Amino acid sequence: MRPAIAVSDLSKLYYLGSSPSGKYQTLREGIAHAAATGWHRLVRPTRRAVTKPVGDRDLWALKDVTLQIQPGEVVGVIGRNGAGKSTFLKVLSRITEPTSGRVELRGRVGSLLEVGTGFHTELTGRENIYLNGAICGMKRREISRKFDDIVAFSEVEQFLDTPVKRYSSGMFVRLAFAVASHMEPEILLVDEVLAVGDAAFQKKCLGKMGEVSKSGRTVVFVSHNMATVLNLCEKTAVFAHGRLAHFGDCEQGVHLYMSQCARSEEAEVDLTAHPNRRPGCTPLLQKIRLLDGTGKSLTQTHCGKPVAIELEVAPGGAGSEPHVAIGFERTRLPHIHGGHLLDRFRTAGIASRGASDLSFVGAAAVAWQI
Repeated sequence: MRPAIAVSDLSKLYYLGSSPSGKYQTLREGIAHAAATGWHRLVRPTRRAVTKPVGDRDLWALKDVTLQIQPGEVVGVIGRNGAGKSTFLKVLSRITEPTSGRVELRGRVGSLLEVGTGFHTELTGRENIYLNGAICGMKRREISRKFDDIVAFSEVEQFLDTPVKRYSSGMFVRLAFAVASHMEPEILLVDEVLAVGDAAFQKKCLGKMGEVSKSGRTVVFVSHNMATVLNLCEKTAVFAHGRLAHFGDCEQGVHLYMSQCARSEEAEVDLTAHPNRRPGCTPLLQKIRLLDGTGKSLTQTHCGKPVAIELEVAPGGAGSEPHVAIGFERTRLPHIHGGHLLDRFRTAGIASRGASDLSFVGAAAVAWQI
């Protein structure tokens, strides 16, 4: 089977700072340059060599990326901020031209990369559905046939005849995703703009992406939500400093990404320097550490794994039997637990060791923050 997306030695170079020539081109100069180089681009459109030596002020947003994605696969693109994920999707969407390398796309491409992309702010939601659909390659008859489904999915029927410049960012995303997903693309590219929508709409979008993949079409989306990636994706592409660090098994890719994040965090937190500490008071809790089941330090863990919380207490300040309260939070979602969660666990070793070891098992896929 021929791949839906084939990427070979893909690289993208950006120059940091002002233009290398020291000035911006005028419209006349730009048209003249396009006319002079247009035939060359038509003959050899897939590769463009770097015309100047790479210096210290140059940044390789992508470097030698090679992968193949088969029809019907759902691939999650993950990595830390600045790793090259969005640049990769922009190259696939043909928004940005690669510096070198080759990309082959088989089928109609629908993309949702930024809030408001493809919308004219002075036009109404109704007019922008036809405009955005036309940009995505849909014919007017096709748009009219799917118009009611698009409006129902986006949940903006009440504001359909209102100029979109008055829409919130969430309404923008709902309408844009509805158009992109209903155009029946063979390839759907989605950046992390879905994070703008509320939880209910995110769930609806993920369900729609699942429907798209089950119909034999390809989905590539960027996300920092590892639970979503594990539930929806068959493969992951992990980017690090512009290079493809992993492409394949989803769980292995998530584990690699979590280890990348863990290297930049500290497993031990000094509580004596906490900004909320009242001036002049003697800190009772000195430090806090997270440990795994074997006693090794950790910063993140998987759902269902045992975690030990070690609190270092000031000598003689623990009292008789302390009660510890811990709350859990997860990114972009409300506080999910709080209160005396650890009352039922027995504290030990305070008098002899000056620390309390409390173990518990996580019950939700969250990033624990102390």
